[in-house]
Formats: sequence, structure tokens, C-alpha cells
Amino acid sequence: MASSQTLSKKNKAKAKKKKAKLKKKKGTQNGAVLLSKKEQRARKKERDRQWKDLKQFVIKIAGCGVILGMLGAVLMGEPLLIAVAPIGVLALALSYKYPRKALWFFFIYLPFSGTVIYTIGNNPILQLAKDGFYFPALYNLVQYCRQNKVSMAINKPVWNAFGIILGYSCLVVLFVNGAQQLDPSISGIPIAMGILGLKVFLGYAPLMLCVYFLLKNKGTLIFLMRLSAILVIICCGLSFVQYAFLLTGICPPTQGSGDELFKASLETRCFVGGSLLYTPSQGVIRLPGTFVAPWQWGWFMISGSFMAFAVTFNDPKIPWRLVGGLAMVINFAAAVISGQRVALALVPVTTIILLVLTGQLANLKRFVPLAGILGVVLTVAIAQNPTLVAERLASFQSRWQASPPHAFITHQFEWAIKEQRGLLGNGLGRATNSARVFGRTQLVETYYPKVMYEVGITGALLFLGFVTVITIQCFQAYRSVKDPYLRGCGAALWVFVLVNSYNTYYYPLDVDPVAVYYWFFAGAILKLPVLDREEQKRLKQVELAELGIEPQEVPPILKKKASSW
Repeated sequence: MASSQTLSKKNKAKAKKKKAKLKKKKGTQNGAVLLSKKEQRARKKERDRQWKDLKQFVIKIAGCGVILGMLGAVLMGEPLLIAVAPIGVLALALSYKYPRKALWFFFIYLPFSGTVIYTIGNNPILQLAKDGFYFPALYNLVQYCRQNKVSMAINKPVWNAFGIILGYSCLVVLFVNGAQQLDPSISGIPIAMGILGLKVFLGYAPLMLCVYFLLKNKGTLIFLMRLSAILVIICCGLSFVQYAFLLTGICPPTQGSGDELFKASLETRCFVGGSLLYTPSQGVIRLPGTFVAPWQWGWFMISGSFMAFAVTFNDPKIPWRLVGGLAMVINFAAAVISGQRVALALVPVTTIILLVLTGQLANLKRFVPLAGILGVVLTVAIAQNPTLVAERLASFQSRWQASPPHAFITHQFEWAIKEQRGLLGNGLGRATNSARVFGRTQLVETYYPKVMYEVGITGALLFLGFVTVITIQCFQAYRSVKDPYLRGCGAALWVFVLVNSYNTYYYPLDVDPVAVYYWFFAGAILKLPVLDREEQKRLKQVELAELGIEPQEVPPILKKKASSW
């Protein structure tokens, strides 16, 4: 018996020594493979070569951009093209070459696009600047999938529904906008209006595919949500500075008389963003934050409540949960001072909906401290600014009484039904504000009546079916995961998809930021089951390593063929 115990101890000691030798040989630490000196030199050489190639690539593309800019300046009489063209061409080329980085930059740039546009100059081309990061990355991804025979049908029901609504929309452009183009009595360029209308209607739907490939693992999703919370804090902080400039007189109030005192304009632009309305004598304020227009800023704050909530209640690190809580508080405060009635109403409402639908209401350890902090902040804010709060509530109440949302939406549906001209509608772009440069457009302030006007009742039903499929598939995706973080984060993002799939008040799915966030987060949810399987596999490997069982060695990265995805 004693000899067997001694033998067992010797075997254990040998196993420990063998394990230590293997770790030293493989250079492993905490499950990560450390490269040998030879591999480190090879990797450094590879990085130097890539950096050299990048510099040569930038010089060539910039040179082509300068030539194109000079030609454009001569032919179109726009000297600004000499400076803008090289930047634009370089951005397109780099976005194609580095698609993943382009998508991250696209996500970061989105909330600041309005500020950039009106800081550089209000040029229509700048309105499409963000697409210069998205479409080249999408084209690169499509090429990658074809060359490597990777299926782009990340979710067959969603892919099939998208194919149906896309095919129907192309028929509208061909037979409705095309027929209008051939009609000499119709002014403008209807076919160009239809193409731009199609881009606005479904152009960002492929973001689901891009984000599906962008999220490599659980860590990437954590980074995405933390980045979202930081963007909320930065943008809301800039809006506070904007509000302070108006209060202190650094930025002048809205000038004019009559109706001019109640309309947002670029003449009143202050610090960041675009059109602004500030008439203290009438108690009217509409801040644009960092966006082009005030109501876009309102929907960013509504979106921010979902992103901040996901970080606050699900992030694995306590400091980041505090950052998420700060984002929630500052986002709510921004909704109060912005003058946006829709944000003032929906930011607290969406928070309550999230607490109920995600099950976090029962998580008292996290809910009670946050509710306490938010309550103290709001109490202090109300005590110091009772007039401001009273004005915002009175503005919301008067707007509701003057035009109740349900009555307004019903009227818009009735109007859209009366305006039907054939099975395929009036043509894509005919109710899209950004398409007015190509001809006369109708102003329709609710989303599904706007869709009904452009692509007909059949098209509206097909699109409703499309977003319903997305909502159902996203629900099934997040409910299937086991990892607590992925499940909690997926629940918060699913509520965002649910709310915007069926919301018809105004048209957030048509413009920034919801027009991007909706598809971006839908793609993230659809990837959750894959991330969960990879996370479970990783945990299994860690468990085996703790038991002394070495995982199978992964071939060095340098031996693999480089891929932008």
C-alpha cells in the first residue's frame, strides 16, 4: 500500500515536470501561445513588409485622387475637389483593403457625421461620406465569400425574406420609376430617385452580413457594446457643451420673427451638429447634438438607452458596468435638456420595457443601486432647474393634445391608401427626403404609410413580413445561447430590434442613426449562437488545461493564408 502511494506521488511529480517542460517548449502562458524568437523575427519581418506595402499603396491611390480632383475641378469648376477627391478615393481604397477596420470606423463615425458635414461645409457629397466606408467593405466581403465558397445566407429565413423584398423593390424601380423616366410630363430624374430610394430603403440591410463576419468571438461583442457606451457619453457630453454655449450667450439664439422663431436652422448652429432651434423668449429649444437635425439626435438618445442598458447590466467587469450606468444617466439628462419630446417620452419608457423583457427587474443587486443613483441625479436636477423641467413637460403635453400620435398615424395611413397608384406604388424615393434633389417628393412623417406610398400596399406587407422574420429569428437566436453575457446582451439588443421593427411614428429606419443601428445589431444577434458555441469550446479547453490535459497545438498564424476577414 505504501509503495503504491509512493509510486503515485512519483508519477504525479513526473507529470508536473513533463507539463512544465511542455509549457516551456511551447511557450504557453494562460492558454495563449507565445512565439519563439525565430517566429517573432518572422512576424516582425511580416509586419515591416505590410507597412511598406501600405505606404506604397497610399501614395499610389492619393496620386490617382489628386489627378481625378484636378480633372473634376477643371470640368466642374469646383476647386474644392482638388482637396476632397484624394481623401475620398483614399478612403474608398483603404475601406476595401481593410474592411474590418472600415466597419469599425463606420460605426464610430456615424454619430459624428452631422458635425463633420457642417464643419467642413454643407456639401451634398459629404452626406454620403459614411457610405464610403461601408460599401467597399461590403463588396470585399461578397468577393471573399465567393472566392472561398462561404455561404452568405447567415440565416436562411432572413436571407429568403430579404431576397423577396429586394426583388420586389427592383421591380418598382424598373417599372414605376422607369416608366416615370420615359414620361416627358414628369420632371426630374425618376430613375436616379428610385436607385437612391432603394439605397435608403434596403441599402443597409446587408450590414447584418458584415457584422456577422465582423464579430469573431465574445470579446469582439464586448468591445462593440463598450464602444457604444463610450460614444453615448461623448456625444451627450458634447450636447451639454452645446446647451451651455446657448445659455451663456456664446451662441446666439434663433433670430427672426413669426414662424422663423419656431424653425430649426443652420444659421443658429452651435458648436456641434447641424440645424438648431433656440428661442428662450418662447420657451422653445430643439438641440441637434452631434447630428444633422434635432429629431435624429432624439432617436440617437433612444438608441443609446438600449446600448447603455446592455453594458450596465451585462458587462463582466464592474468598472465597465459603472461606465454603462454613467451612460444611462447622462443619456437621460441629455433627453431632458434637448427639447426632443419623443426622446423625453421614450428614453424612460424603453428603460422600463428593457427591465421587464430582459428579466433584469428581478436582479436587485444591479437594479437598486442604479435606480438609486438615477433617482438622486434626477431629484437634484429637478430641484435646481424646476422651470426647465416644467417647460419640457408642458411642451410634451401640448404636443400630445394638439396632435395625438394615434390620430396622426391613422390620418397618415388613410392618406397613403387614397394616394395608391397601381399595384407597385408611386415609385421608390417619392417620399424620401434625401431623394428630392432628383425631383418632387412627398413629406410623409410616419414610416409604414411612407413605405406604402412608395412601394404600394403589397410592398409594405412584404417589408413588414421581412422585419417580422428578423424579429423572430433574433429572438430564437438569443434565447438559444447559454453564456450569461451573450444572453443578457442579446436580450437588450433584441428589444431594440423589436421596438424599431413595428414603430411607425416618424421614420427612424430611413435615416441615421437607427437606419444603421437596426441592421447592425440584428446581425450581432444572429451571430450569438456561433459565439456561444465558440465560448463553450474555449471554456472546455480551459477546463482541460486545468486538469493537465494539453489542448491540441494550433498551427502558427504565419502559415495561414492572410485574409482581410
